[in-house]
Amino acid sequence: MSDDVLNEWLAREQALRARMQQHTAADPNAAQLAREKGGQAWMEAMMQGDLPGPSIGHTMDFLLVEVGPGRAVFQGTPGQRYFNPMGSVHGGWYATLLDSALGCAVHTLMPVGRGYTTSQLGVNIVKAIGPKVQRVRAIGQVLHCGRQLATAEARLVGPDGTLFAHATTTCLVFELPTQSKP
Repeated sequence: MSDDVLNEWLAREQALRARMQQHTAADPNAAQLAREKGGQAWMEAMMQGDLPGPSIGHTMDFLLVEVGPGRAVFQGTPGQRYFNPMGSVHGGWYATLLDSALGCAVHTLMPVGRGYTTSQLGVNIVKAIGPKVQRVRAIGQVLHCGRQLATAEARLVGPDGTLFAHATTTCLVFELPTQSKP
């Protein structure tokens, strides 16, 4: 069963990477685009390959694979280059992947002109990711999104359902500053 799930995950990743391949560099106009699109529309545009994804995804080998209202799912490849001296994935990789799922879940609920930033991040690692784990998914879900604060939770799981970590966040929500034209 977990092999079937892994194969589905790999196929989805391959299709998304092919779509996103046209954008390999960060778009200098991304901040302006964020002001013009609602959060979910912006995330969907990245998945369609219409906008570039953030460079952190290339650096840390993960990408957005699902998005919906108050929900974001990232898939990552926990390769050996992220290992700590004990032979398992460094906690910072877990935290980065989980923070992305949490923040983007919140981002999907941002209307045009609203933004957010992570204020607090709590990560609980419950199992080491070793060399046999090929892919994991960070599944983020918003618990509350108000005018000034948003909270969300996420789980980091393998294709067989193994829980590797879980996390929570509090995000500050605010009006995006308007950009004056020269």
